[in-house]
Amino acid sequence: MNYETLSVDIAEGIATVTLNRPEVLHALNAQMFNDLERAFQSLGDDPEVRVILLTGSGERAFAAGADIRALVDTDAKSGRAVSDRGQQVFRQIELCPKPVIACVNGVALGGGCELAMACTLRVASDTAKMGLPEVKLGLIPGYGGTQRLVRLVGRGAALRMMLTATIIGAEEAHRLGLVQAIAPAAELMSTARAMAATIAALAPLAIQGVLEAVEHSGSIDDGLLSEAHIFGRLCGTEDKHEGLTAFLEKRKATWQGR
Repeated sequence: MNYETLSVDIAEGIATVTLNRPEVLHALNAQMFNDLERAFQSLGDDPEVRVILLTGSGERAFAAGADIRALVDTDAKSGRAVSDRGQQVFRQIELCPKPVIACVNGVALGGGCELAMACTLRVASDTAKMGLPEVKLGLIPGYGGTQRLVRLVGRGAALRMMLTATIIGAEEAHRLGLVQAIAPAAELMSTARAMAATIAALAPLAIQGVLEAVEHSGSIDDGLLSEAHIFGRLCGTEDKHEGLTAFLEKRKATWQGR
């Protein structure tokens, strides 16, 4: 298949999906959601694919976050739709019958961090930066971040990161359990491929069984519904408009609480 915003390569049972909007550090827009949906549906159904690697082109970014310009004019209804769509695609990735390893090169902020968290495992370069700083824009994470971060690092650490808009480096991400391995930037993909090759050499039905069993250990669907409702509500506020406008104008936001 051909995609506008990403590329897909398959070799020796390992598929590599590369986000490719380098001019905006692979910011997530509607077309990228469509491409990710099609790619993961295809790869999930492909019997030749055992493991999927997901990364961003270049060394600067895995994905910088949501496309801010596309959010500026959202209101409560359209904002809810944006959150629902992102959650749908990321949930599809999370439920993929093949293990998905996020190769976090550079920044993975906001929606980019949420995309990495929807993957089965995460390997980060030593230059990676991760965080969910949406409160700086008058919003909350809307693509599953409030649910997955708590599950990955614990309630206290997750709340500290989200409430203070803290961006953490690879070492702290590894200490918290947000990523499972760190590699020098030049060795990121080879490290991830080695992990993928180990998985790909094992019994595929057993691997799928592990994923299925772990998924059934606890559902996040109720939390996702609540997150999307709150995200949509915030998209109808003056603070959200101020936060996004200030970001685009490169100035400090002035909050009104309405």
